[in-house]
Amino acid sequence: MSPAVAIVDIGSNSIKVLVAARTPAGEISPLLMRTLDVRISAGISQTNPRLSAEGMARGLEAINTLLADAAKFSPASTVLVATSAVRDAGNGRDFREQVRAATGQSIRILTGDEEAGLIGQGLTCDPALASLGDFYVFDLGGGSLECLAFRHRAVSQAVSLQLGCVRLTEKFIPDPVAAISATQIQQIASHTKAALTQAGFKFDLPQNAVAVGTGGTITTVRAILGACQGISFQATPADVPVDTLRTLLSEIGSLPLDARRRVAGLPPARADVFPTALATLIAVAEAGGFTVFRNSVYNLRYGLAREALGSAG
Repeated sequence: MSPAVAIVDIGSNSIKVLVAARTPAGEISPLLMRTLDVRISAGISQTNPRLSAEGMARGLEAINTLLADAAKFSPASTVLVATSAVRDAGNGRDFREQVRAATGQSIRILTGDEEAGLIGQGLTCDPALASLGDFYVFDLGGGSLECLAFRHRAVSQAVSLQLGCVRLTEKFIPDPVAAISATQIQQIASHTKAALTQAGFKFDLPQNAVAVGTGGTITTVRAILGACQGISFQATPADVPVDTLRTLLSEIGSLPLDARRRVAGLPPARADVFPTALATLIAVAEAGGFTVFRNSVYNLRYGLAREALGSAG
């Protein structure tokens, strides 16, 4: 294997690490993956969002923890990136300076276009998607939704939309402790479809094109289904029907927050934004005419690892 690289992805809802190396065959092999749900992005839906002192403290603690985990693999290089929450915050520079002072590491702020493009690079590392030529990719995070279309395995469209589940929960759910209402679900759906239209994202690939879903929402759905069936995440099917999302939204969205936090497979820290995330993905599926999302865990971090590791041998 090649020397390892460490990627720390500072997202709106969670902070994640991937330590990876390239195999002799040229594939990106994960050595460590870990996610901490710390939500540095409270207030992201405001006109002039700012990171709170508490959110920055949680973020810094998580980064230190993940860097310590990664150090055990003696990575040749370490890359820290931040996306929507830090990118949009008026005091994002302050957070970057705190991280640099505490860790000696600089944070690279990704533009929406860079984020979408790197997600696309990550997806092409997934062996399970190697046979796909034309496909869509939707990566839903806390602050944004990245939408891509691949034609003949090359990116033909890539847009980053402010449709993250934390952002839309703050915008449309005034009381996240209560059950989500049908009106709120409709508002989220209408807003999502309008944003796709305004961005000019076209669902113009061949009719059999697969819709790939990445990010915490689809993986959480699989974790919930696995918990219900008593099987591991890896044993759950990668294809997740949109009707399954509708069923979960009906069942889990009707619960108050304290009951949602007790749902097996649903991380308690995601329970408040999970109904919004489901409603958003369902709206995307309806806009594109999809009946299934194919889940892949090869996302932004894999794209960054591919970039850091250089071309395949």
